[in-house]
Amino acid sequence: MGTPKRIVIVGGGFAGFNAARALIRALPPDTEVVLVNKTDYFLYLPLLPQVAAAALDPRRVAVSLTKALPRVRLALGTADKVSVDRRELTYTDPEGSSHTVGYDRLVLAAGSVNKLLPIPGVGVHAHGFRSIAEALYLRDHVIRQIELAGATQDPALRDARCTFVVVGAGYTGTEVAAQGPPFTAAVAGAYAALSSQRIRWLLVDVAPKVLPELDPRLSRAADRLLRRRGVEVLTGTSVREATGEGVLLTTGEFIPSRTLAWCVGVRPDPLTDATGLPTQGGRLVVDTTLAVPGHPEIFACGDCAAVPDLTRQGELTAMTAQHATRQGRLAGRNVAASLGHGRAGEYRHHDLGFVVDFGGLQAAANPLGVPLSGLPAAVVTRGYHLAAMPGNRARILVDWAVDAVVGRQTVQLGLVRSGDVPLDTARP
Repeated sequence: MGTPKRIVIVGGGFAGFNAARALIRALPPDTEVVLVNKTDYFLYLPLLPQVAAAALDPRRVAVSLTKALPRVRLALGTADKVSVDRRELTYTDPEGSSHTVGYDRLVLAAGSVNKLLPIPGVGVHAHGFRSIAEALYLRDHVIRQIELAGATQDPALRDARCTFVVVGAGYTGTEVAAQGPPFTAAVAGAYAALSSQRIRWLLVDVAPKVLPELDPRLSRAADRLLRRRGVEVLTGTSVREATGEGVLLTTGEFIPSRTLAWCVGVRPDPLTDATGLPTQGGRLVVDTTLAVPGHPEIFACGDCAAVPDLTRQGELTAMTAQHATRQGRLAGRNVAASLGHGRAGEYRHHDLGFVVDFGGLQAAANPLGVPLSGLPAAVVTRGYHLAAMPGNRARILVDWAVDAVVGRQTVQLGLVRSGDVPLDTARP
């Protein structure tokens, strides 16, 4: 019997969570698995737009790490530094104390952060959309703008408060923009002063079409749905400047608004640079087994890893939840194999398709390459989310049923202030 090993995982997102789950299944009980994560829950990011639109309770998208991973020791904190030579990780807990933990194997799954472009005013006036706090802030902010619009006698100010700008026509931005009009219509319905008020939602992206990653047929279907809901889709357009009064577009048009949701994209967590290990495009260089070359004790997966795509010669895998989930599982199995339990494998994954939920009975999906829209896509999309969720399935189903039958609650919770959710790219 050898000395029990300690495996440290950094990050409890799709990659880290699935790596931990694979490890506790593959390794003997005396192996110590430590998960360093900022929160005590796994966040199911794809359903955040429904939290922002008050269709889901925020607790539904948060799954307790200690309950889902009973054999894993949770170390609450933010990883700061990796001492590769000493095989140690330093992290800071929520109360500001620094801790150091040694490891026999290290899995880096730190994920990604908001990608902030060098556009004047964006860092001050925009808000990201990658956490429960940001989703709750946007939910309250949108409700507040409608409520303030219903109380003002100034037509120009009312118009500005009833104008919502979403930047980024990828999955998140498209879903936020699609969920927006039904949500604001429900809020505004309580105000007689807004009975004839135009409520604008704009989706802005420099790309030539919405959801550029999807099949053209699905992209067109999404575009049609957005426009039917009244969303103004401005492709080939970006933000030149953001102010407290509105947004100046690259077309020269100024949009008076008090809301700028930043869904442009992500970049790898800055921890990747702090490791001192080789990177490519900000992502840690790994081989096809997800091991760091020259450091067989270190593995990386998910958004922070530059994983070679064996299905597309010369390319890297995309920074998606689908890849992160599968890479996490393989990283866990390969770490176990490096300790003598099982056999190592290479990462090779063909996309199984994508799903985009627009709320209600509308969605776009291409399971196994079959393009779907409307009700069939909605069934597939929600079925996929339920299957992918590691918990809370019954509660999510109940929330969906209540939303469909009773409608949603449209009150501010007042839990998150603007200053609590800056568009910060330093941490997830």
